[in-house]
Amino acid sequence: MKEPQPKEEFKFLVDQFADLRIMRYQLNDWDQLTLQQKAYLYYLSEAARCGRDILFDQNFKYNLCIRKTIEAVLNSYQGDRECEDFNSFVVYAKRVFFSNGIHHHYAEDKFFPEITEAYFAELIKGSDATLLPLNEGETVDEFVAFLTPVVFDKELYKMRRSSEEDIIKNSAVNFYEGGITKKEVEKFYDKMRKPNDVTPISYGLNSKLVKDKKGIHEDVYKADGLYGEAIQAIIGWLEKANEVAENDIQRDYTRKLISYYQTGDLKTWDEYNIAWVQDSVSHIDFVNGFIEDYNDPMGMKATWESIVDYKDLEATKRSTIIGENAQWFEDHSPVDNRFKKEECKGVSAKSIIVTALGGDCFPSPPIGINLPNADWIRKDYGSKSVTITNLMIAYDKAAEECPKSALKEFAYSEEEVELCKKYGSETDILHTTLHECLGHGSGKLLPGTQPGALKEFSSTLEEARADLFGLYYLADPKMVELGVLPDMEAYKAEFCGYIRNGMMSQLARVELGKDVTESHMQNRKLIAEWCYEKGMANNVIEKKVENGKTYFVINDFEALRGLFGELLAEVQRIKSEGDYAAGKALVEKYAVKVDPELHKEVKERYDALGLKPYGGFINPVITPVEKDDKVVDYTVEYPSDFVAEHLDLGKRYSFLKATH
Repeated sequence: MKEPQPKEEFKFLVDQFADLRIMRYQLNDWDQLTLQQKAYLYYLSEAARCGRDILFDQNFKYNLCIRKTIEAVLNSYQGDRECEDFNSFVVYAKRVFFSNGIHHHYAEDKFFPEITEAYFAELIKGSDATLLPLNEGETVDEFVAFLTPVVFDKELYKMRRSSEEDIIKNSAVNFYEGGITKKEVEKFYDKMRKPNDVTPISYGLNSKLVKDKKGIHEDVYKADGLYGEAIQAIIGWLEKANEVAENDIQRDYTRKLISYYQTGDLKTWDEYNIAWVQDSVSHIDFVNGFIEDYNDPMGMKATWESIVDYKDLEATKRSTIIGENAQWFEDHSPVDNRFKKEECKGVSAKSIIVTALGGDCFPSPPIGINLPNADWIRKDYGSKSVTITNLMIAYDKAAEECPKSALKEFAYSEEEVELCKKYGSETDILHTTLHECLGHGSGKLLPGTQPGALKEFSSTLEEARADLFGLYYLADPKMVELGVLPDMEAYKAEFCGYIRNGMMSQLARVELGKDVTESHMQNRKLIAEWCYEKGMANNVIEKKVENGKTYFVINDFEALRGLFGELLAEVQRIKSEGDYAAGKALVEKYAVKVDPELHKEVKERYDALGLKPYGGFINPVITPVEKDDKVVDYTVEYPSDFVAEHLDLGKRYSFLKATH
């Protein structure tokens, strides 16, 4: 009798290259869903794939041209595919796929293929010319002459988003056209804003601002406008999804979203968000639209993104407890009473299992979300907060599959290592839940304060505000009382990890000689550096150097919590009053500049571990199963080939023409 074969162990970590690692995530409890729910998730997941071209184009005007050229080479090149040069080209291709363009997804500086310009030309000329994004009448040689400096010139389009003086001119993002300046952008939108408007639309959210002979005008993203072909494809799948939606609530707000995509009307976008945020009962949910403004140097224009998910019922119990106590947290916050919400409305919190990531959430996603972003909608109707449990599990499992540990390298003592092993995963999830569920939804703007008053510093300060809220309350006895934290030692693991990361280990992600430019990294650095400086007199956080290695050790956890509260109060004041000057000073002093000696040390220590600091995912594939011309089930497969996934996306979900 043949012995049964052991079930193959699921591998979360499937690829590593450059500074990136590629993982897979699992759809827990998939078989417990009904056929209708699976169909709904399938259609929504298809819609999530259709906006990929949009994000590439938003990140840089020639990204689509470069990506389609890469696809042409990988699909048709007839030369030697085993040589070192071709392997180097494949690594570059993976980096472009990962970053949705030629600028690093986090550091935002342009990266380059480790091949010669001559070999690059050879690859293009040795591929099928019909697959190349040539202009009408353009020869392959002419195309190569255009594309080569775009890819290889280190001074050309060198930063996706710049923090230099002229933040638009020095940025490669494709939100502005025609040599428009920061002052012109501010003047254009200041004219549109209505003084004392308590329900302002999100000005400029879904458009490119163009300056031409006619003057300055918006090119709006909509079905018959900019990105229309991709938006029409998204609409098509949303319409199919609505046929199998769980309830009328979902159908109503999806129809509003479709109407918004058809018209580009930002009032309709607000109506959709109001309807969407009030749905706290559905098992399945999704995000689809132009939502986050992190990539815009002006902090106004949003990139396209999508996430499709269903509830993690067990993990949601903890999120629900926190959401139900939102008013207690608001009332006991260390911020000035003038900036607190008198009534926390509609705070819903849950943990979710993601089935598809798209646009600016793919391949590198958030692990928590709090939406909608409009402050007045949060105030009047509430917000939805989610913690993405299956992604957080995948990150932890992938780390376990690595032979070496960053925790052991950067933690000062074995006691700290054991503390973080015991509580770290649990408190990290709880901090994320507090950040998303309560942090972003807390506080209020004073009357007359414009939502965009903090301009280019708004993203960093908003993330700092939410992180500080979570850190402050993580150490509150209320956490144990509510049953979401096991004891009053647990929070210390998150405090240790946060300071260690903000002061030191996250610098492994930054190229030597560069500033910290990404909003979330700036936020962590700001908090850690500020607390280190303010607590220096009392040795709250101590810098220790042993055997040539630097460590940051927390000596007084209670005092550190007090510092978190003090900084939270100030950041909330800055947001509530729209104090641009104070926000600018805070970010520029603590969040940007890097100690070059410490930076070099961290890079060397991290590189010696052989670890990759950034992670992203391959999406599972949901496939209809037919019997007698009728769909009877939907199966899930977990591909492990990152390049194959993106070549398939390029063939099946590419709707926009590449222009140059």
